[in-house]
Amino acid sequence: MTPPDPESLRLLVLVAELGSIGAAAVELRVSQPSASKRLSSLERGLGLELVERSRQGCTLTPAGVIVADWARQVLAQVDGLMNGVRALRAQQEPRLRVSASMTVAEYLAPAWISRLRRALPETHLELDVTNSLAVAEAVRHGHADLGFIETPLAPEGVSIRHVARDRMVVVVPPDHPWARLRRPLTPVELAATPLIVREEGSGTRETLYRALAEAGADPVAPLLELHSTTAVRNSVVAGAGPAVLSTLAVGTDLAEQRVTEVGVTGLDLRRPLHAVWRSGLRLTGPAAALLAIAMRTPD
Repeated sequence: MTPPDPESLRLLVLVAELGSIGAAAVELRVSQPSASKRLSSLERGLGLELVERSRQGCTLTPAGVIVADWARQVLAQVDGLMNGVRALRAQQEPRLRVSASMTVAEYLAPAWISRLRRALPETHLELDVTNSLAVAEAVRHGHADLGFIETPLAPEGVSIRHVARDRMVVVVPPDHPWARLRRPLTPVELAATPLIVREEGSGTRETLYRALAEAGADPVAPLLELHSTTAVRNSVVAGAGPAVLSTLAVGTDLAEQRVTEVGVTGLDLRRPLHAVWRSGLRLTGPAAALLAIAMRTPD
């Protein structure tokens, strides 16, 4: 007697359920002659007649009904085994959870991740896109292995490493009155104007408001408050009003004259971009590799 293989048992169960070798073959995506041959081989190996064949179809013999019932139990165990193996393999595969602020995620992270995938193709990477405040929280609480933020000040409870430098600019639609100014704005003029801004917790907004505060200017209520850099950029291009955005976000728009840069005197809108990870931990594996790639970004 030869022990049956799982696919032969699966074929028998399908014949029992569908009443046809042809229908079972379609379900298994094999030819009907191959299915018939496999079924005959199963019968010879077990020394039992399992199927009664006729022009009207197939029915299981009494022995076939019993074997098919046992086969269902065996297949359930095999499926459980394979699911368990897949789970164990997933635990052993390199996994990297990254949380990144909007500007970094939209304009820098894709190239970084592409390089990491070429270097470590087996790594399963998850990227959460949020604002800088939420990135720091995710890292602190262990929900992300590595984060990227754009705030001017380092958050508490994390290790931090400078990876690049960014510059923010005031941009307006080409028909905005500021586009025709022959002099730079003052910080007070910028602060007195309702702007299109990101939500609280955004590194872009924090950098702007901190720079205005250092210049002695208190910003008025925003014109619009949006939850992504792309939404702010699209609003400016559509003519909604002025905003302060990273050159990473509007560089192409400036070159193609969809928006106009407006100079501001006495206001430092440069900002560092940092990588952060849980304090006290040493980065290894894919996290260390991604940090090394990010640190090669030109300032």
